[in-house]
Amino acid sequence: MLMTNSPTKHYLDRKSPPSISTLILLAAISALAMNIYLPSLPNMAQYFGVDYKVMQLSVAVYLAFSGVIQLFIGPISDKFGRRPVILWGVGLFCGATLGCILAPNANIFLIFRMAQAAIAVSMVLGRAAIRDLYSTEKAASMIGYVTMAMAVVPLFGPAIGGFLEQFYGWKANFWILLIGGVAIFTVTWFDFGETARKTSNTLLQQFAEYPELLRSPRFWGYCLASAFGAGAFFAYLGGAPFVGTTVYGLAPHELGPLFGAPGLGYMLGNFISARYSVRFGLNNMVLWGLVFTLLGTALSLLTTYTGNDNVLTFFGFMTIVGLGNGLTIPNATAGMLSVRSHLAGTASGLGGAIMIGGGAGLSALAGAVLHDDTGAAPLLWIMTGSAFAGLVAIRYVMYRQKQLNITL
Repeated sequence: MLMTNSPTKHYLDRKSPPSISTLILLAAISALAMNIYLPSLPNMAQYFGVDYKVMQLSVAVYLAFSGVIQLFIGPISDKFGRRPVILWGVGLFCGATLGCILAPNANIFLIFRMAQAAIAVSMVLGRAAIRDLYSTEKAASMIGYVTMAMAVVPLFGPAIGGFLEQFYGWKANFWILLIGGVAIFTVTWFDFGETARKTSNTLLQQFAEYPELLRSPRFWGYCLASAFGAGAFFAYLGGAPFVGTTVYGLAPHELGPLFGAPGLGYMLGNFISARYSVRFGLNNMVLWGLVFTLLGTALSLLTTYTGNDNVLTFFGFMTIVGLGNGLTIPNATAGMLSVRSHLAGTASGLGGAIMIGGGAGLSALAGAVLHDDTGAAPLLWIMTGSAFAGLVAIRYVMYRQKQLNITL
């Protein structure tokens, strides 16, 4: 049953709703699985005796399978509940992580790396559980707290992975993921009480309800606002390493700390969302988030074309982009899940798949358009265009809700 006030919780009581700390841990392990091992890729290629580009596929296959799996876990969790699907997902992640450690060759490793994407259930269904429990604006606030973990982890995950790689080898990264996965499975088992409403629909009927979401202009508005806002950041991920090393001549150890600049803004944006979404309304928060994202990329473009750009202006303005994402994503997500509250899991999965898929495409596009003589401008134009498209999407949502006399 959907609750509009804060539900009563008892920590480590699986008959009561999950605590916020459990939801934060579930989000954190999902984010950590993405990036902790990235500094180890060169040595992993040497270990398996393959080209570096082969090991880079571990990122692509993980993202691809993560996007696909999110299309299915939403309807499945709407039918069978959040708790069993999350437990199965974390359990499969633990098994796949052990497979990565024991893999005898690169092909087997890539198969198990793809299977690690099962941990996507923890992020997707953690958000759905919040929407099960809270009203729309309160859900945006709680999602803001949870997604702060997904800002902290990218800041420190690669640094931790690099330290483990240097002293203990690449497998240490996966041992940490396995230990963390087992610990989080245990906490989830005892603390995550079921939050989904019971439904009499069959599983096929749950999947058949996808068109109900797809026919909703408001769902698409929130979904695209989130996807395009995040798309600016995904484009940054694909292009910023090239800009840092080729355009500004940074060494890898210099690039690392600067590369995490958006994460600082993202943390602040999520904190503001957590504190003020209820007061100012999620639509206004999304709107201002996309304005900040657009401002950050536009200012960086301006300095580039006036010849005043440098490494500090480029990465400094990216903190404004991170701030915008921190305001946009939790609030747009809460809105997306609220359009059809009885399909919160389905909406979370579908929205996540669209965001991951679109982000992967923008990341690849950013890598494709940057060359030695282009400078940072092509990347910044992609980011600016993505932010502007998100701004159009949320303005349409606000127009649509005014037509329907809906207040959020």
